Amino acid sequence: MTVPSAAPAVVALGGGHGLYASLSALRLMSDRLTAVVTVADDGGSSGRLRDELEVLPPGDLRMALAALCDDSDWGRTWSGLLQHRFVSAGSLDNHAMGNLMIVALWELLGDTVEGLDWVGRLLGARGRVLPMASVPLVVEADVQGGGSDGSPTTVVGQSRVAVTDARIEQLRLVPADPPACPEAVAAVRDADWIVLGPGSWYSSVLVHLLVPELARALHETDAKVCVTLNLSAERGETQGLTATDHLAALHKHAPGLRVDAVLADPSAVEDVSELAAAANGMGARLLMRQVRRGDGTAQHDALRLAAAYRDVFEGVYGDV
Repeated sequence: MTVPSAAPAVVALGGGHGLYASLSALRLMSDRLTAVVTVADDGGSSGRLRDELEVLPPGDLRMALAALCDDSDWGRTWSGLLQHRFVSAGSLDNHAMGNLMIVALWELLGDTVEGLDWVGRLLGARGRVLPMASVPLVVEADVQGGGSDGSPTTVVGQSRVAVTDARIEQLRLVPADPPACPEAVAAVRDADWIVLGPGSWYSSVLVHLLVPELARALHETDAKVCVTLNLSAERGETQGLTATDHLAALHKHAPGLRVDAVLADPSAVEDVSELAAAANGMGARLLMRQVRRGDGTAQHDALRLAAAYRDVFEGVYGDV
């Protein structure tokens, strides 16, 4: 797919595999691309580096950089290196090579954004990767029936929120008013389109709306906003939630956010008319497109998703 000469400036928000999916598609249609990535991960290699070196958790940033690699021998090789995990009986076990590379550059340069930009240049990444905040964050979620006696309780930590099977009522960040990454705020204000989702809805997507300065930019920007819904409810934080429930959770955490488009795969929508009504209630139009891989797995196909985003950006909302 050839990138159009007048490609839109796009900011994609999220983390993990969901952001990887949207970036893998968006890089096919625009080279004016910025990923704004959650920095609340507290598990695995990222959590260990965060605790040991007191740095931002690098894992979601690493995955975003890998997604932006070009589909060439150079890009595939460097993407594979970033994603490579060590297996050993020692302290390197399960550390991702890209995490170590990113943290090493942070130590050498003393600047988070500059370090990420250097990794991007090395990879030939199509776009820029930025953290949503300048400090590591902790996610807290108030849930229904999480206590041993079925009482409400609070789940602390992104890794725990992601796997809770209790109904999430409210999210919080600690600290509650973290400093946003200035470059991320500027990118949101200067964008033509903002893409929110797919991904772990509470622990990777909605958390962006809890960073006050970033949330203010999202509410005030002239950019249009596209919400990309997941292909299936995840085991854990969104288990049992319908597509319409996902929009309701977004509206609850950001009631004043203007949404222009909601993109969904027909196979993941239980009631199309209900979802369309919920989208219209947020000021958005619903675009139904098959974006799932042909093998039946709950993973996005990059080419199909890129074509769907092209339709969203060009205002092609009819059924195809």
